[in-house]
Amino acid sequence: MNPRLEVINTGTELLLGSVINTHLQFLAEALFPLGLRIERQVTVPDGRAIADALQETFGRAQIVLITGGLGPTTDDITRDIVAELLNLELVHDEGVMQAIEERFIRRGFTLGERVRLQALRPREAIVLPNQNGTAPGLYLPPLPLPNCGQSSPHIFLLPGPPRELKPMFNEAALPLLQKLVPAGASEFKRNYRITGTGESHVEERIGAELLALGIELGYCARPGEVDVRIIGSKAILDRAETIILRHFATQIVSMDESSLEKVVIKLLTERSQTLGVAESCTGGFLAHHLTNVPGASRVFQAGFVTYANDSKTRELGVPAELILEHGAVSAEVALAMARGVVRVADVDYALATTGIAGPGGGTPTKPVGTVYVALASRQGKELVRHFTFRTDRETFKTLTTQAALDQLRQQIQ
Repeated sequence: MNPRLEVINTGTELLLGSVINTHLQFLAEALFPLGLRIERQVTVPDGRAIADALQETFGRAQIVLITGGLGPTTDDITRDIVAELLNLELVHDEGVMQAIEERFIRRGFTLGERVRLQALRPREAIVLPNQNGTAPGLYLPPLPLPNCGQSSPHIFLLPGPPRELKPMFNEAALPLLQKLVPAGASEFKRNYRITGTGESHVEERIGAELLALGIELGYCARPGEVDVRIIGSKAILDRAETIILRHFATQIVSMDESSLEKVVIKLLTERSQTLGVAESCTGGFLAHHLTNVPGASRVFQAGFVTYANDSKTRELGVPAELILEHGAVSAEVALAMARGVVRVADVDYALATTGIAGPGGGTPTKPVGTVYVALASRQGKELVRHFTFRTDRETFKTLTTQAALDQLRQQIQ
């Protein structure tokens, strides 16, 4: 059985919302290839709460990672609390002191007395070097707990700032952790991002068949897409993948957790093709998602937010009589908008959205949630799809953006 691992994140700023706690995601992803899972994670403020959280792990966890509270200020007391609980003496480490002094000399800073305290460590601890700060990390092997006949877990004390924690963890902590895991304990994980459907529908189609293989199965749903996560041996995962592909091959966006917009940008980049968009009901949301992807500038040429009818005519050349005859929310106008982008921006592909986000503005023939998504290309390929997304405005924009991007993805595959 693999060791049980728990994480204690310390820092009052985390609980006040002043700083976003990104440690859990980083540590979980780094630990998984070793065969280690985070079984429990708690966040506590600076101070005596650290002692309570650590004592709760005794007798339950075999490995505990503690982040934060190793700096030079008066609220940095994690090391001292651990030493107190384990009845350990703090000793001066000349190697740590030398590293701190060299760092201060390089930066031209004055070395204060509180900074010198960071050179103290429990005699039994192994120092984890910090190449990006002054606070060293520490590793404490299991030690007898005072007055209870038990041993402490393997305890790793790690700095709080991510720019210090991440390299220290990868370079110093991971090699030690690797030795604590039985040989052959590694697990394998695959993730399938499926678009255009809901979690319950996916589970209904493949859930029972996948679970019959004996794998660990999980879902993560977001508006417009579902992640299917499977964990197990390589052989079983290959069989599970066959099942997933049989049901959802055309709807699988990625197998590496890449977003739909990232996949689209990648496909266009590989083909040296360009894209422009025209948005009415999404109000720039589609362009926003595309431009969030690094490297989007190589393919994304222009975005038009033509919210009013006259702007559709003025910017994209949509005939006013077409809007009058069919309405701004129509397949005909959506396609005319996309054609206008191809012409005006001189792009290989164009996407256009027009719809009724609500809560008002609907009619019996075009209720709230109605939307048309059009695609046009330089080569003359054209496609318009109609959807009805009865939801709040923000989710409506998300679903429409997902639908537009997936429409393009399937055309350039």
